[in-house]
Amino acid sequence: MPAPPAARHTPATALAGGTQGARALRPLIDTTLRALARGATARGGPLPAGGPDAVAARIRAAVTPALPEHGTGPDEALHTLVQALAEGAADPADPHCAAHLHSPPLAVATAADLAAGALNPSLDSWDQAPSATTLETLVTHALARLAYPHRPTPDALVTTGGTESNQLALLLARETAHRADDEEAHPARRPAPLRIICGANAHHSIHRSAWLLGLPAPHVLPTPTGTLDPHDLHTALTGTPQPPPTLVVATAGTTDTGQIDPLPHIADLCDTHGARLHIDAAYGGPLLFSDTLKTHLTGLERAHTITLDLHKLGWQPIAAGLLAVPDTTALHPLAHQADYLNAPDDTEAGLPDLLHRSLRTTRRPDILKIAVTLRALGRRGIADLVERVCATAHHLADLIDAHPAFELHSRPTISTVLFRPDGADHHTTARTRRHLLHNGHAVLGRATTPQGLWLKATLLNPHTRPDDLQHLLKLVEGHTTR
Repeated sequence: MPAPPAARHTPATALAGGTQGARALRPLIDTTLRALARGATARGGPLPAGGPDAVAARIRAAVTPALPEHGTGPDEALHTLVQALAEGAADPADPHCAAHLHSPPLAVATAADLAAGALNPSLDSWDQAPSATTLETLVTHALARLAYPHRPTPDALVTTGGTESNQLALLLARETAHRADDEEAHPARRPAPLRIICGANAHHSIHRSAWLLGLPAPHVLPTPTGTLDPHDLHTALTGTPQPPPTLVVATAGTTDTGQIDPLPHIADLCDTHGARLHIDAAYGGPLLFSDTLKTHLTGLERAHTITLDLHKLGWQPIAAGLLAVPDTTALHPLAHQADYLNAPDDTEAGLPDLLHRSLRTTRRPDILKIAVTLRALGRRGIADLVERVCATAHHLADLIDAHPAFELHSRPTISTVLFRPDGADHHTTARTRRHLLHNGHAVLGRATTPQGLWLKATLLNPHTRPDDLQHLLKLVEGHTTR
């Protein structure tokens, strides 16, 4: 058999790892940083102007042909495509980009993410990620203790975000219910499917996860005030003579308004009726870092599972989700064996088994950027950022409340503020938002409540100044059309 052809060492085929990886990366990083800066300058605001057609045309011009016959080299490719992407980006670091739970990442976390990409460990077996395995164990245990401070062995899984965390929470509830049925098995009785009860304020992933897991559609309770009513929950829990195993889903930081369900009352009802409790704290969870704001989450530690998400109110590059549990034994239903990854004799010999840490196989070391951020800022440094954006939201609410041209929905619970032009109907509010988007002036979200459609400002930039908020309101006022 002939020998393989000799490798051609060119800048385009240089590797990011090994002893020469840093040398290969340095000029490419310089090119990337210049392209990011030029793209942001060309954009000139939080969003590219012109709407979808104009953005698509610019990207087509930069990318075509997407698969050239011969490459242009790494410098040109990086410069052209990174600049085009940056010019056409919605930039969450701009103070007028405040639509979604999409935070501007910290530079230190982004730098750590570069290292993760260069080393490229995969957390599906120890021999692919020796140091990352231990790092993940230490950091997830520390974050789990933040959620469950009084439990001896809490744990947390790293996920791609709130959607995956919620799906895992439903899966664990289903499997726990099935195992309980197996222990009490009766030949003539089929196990009842898990019943899910949630509010209309719950994240859409609860419904999608139930569908994916073959569970009945959730029983949805109305939330006209924005949060679950304990009286309605009590009625739902007592309405069946022989209730099936039940999972109650509460929310700590709703997507539309940022409100927090009455967690202690809900936990009391779950205890009384023997229901399992999952709390989706993807948005509100980082209030735990703050000594003053964590009181909003009283009752959180009584949940069987908790969704957390640090690429929302944690300033991490996507993805940085977590699912916390009060005891590591709660993760046993996820156990799985594949001989090439966790052979029994390897596990018995002391090699860590990672397959029970996720439903995914190949898995990035997303824990590195989180670990670097925690070490760089400490709990109090992160608390300062959380408190800062919450204070900014209250300041915006004050400005809106005092402005005769605007109507404020309610005081913010976390960092979300709903408002609209005074007296505006659905059509006017929607058109105002689209005008701001089309002109690239501001990125605001939309939220529908029983009182109609509102503009949504989700303030996650800790460097937003009072002048930025004043300017944002002037932009909205200038784009309002009847």
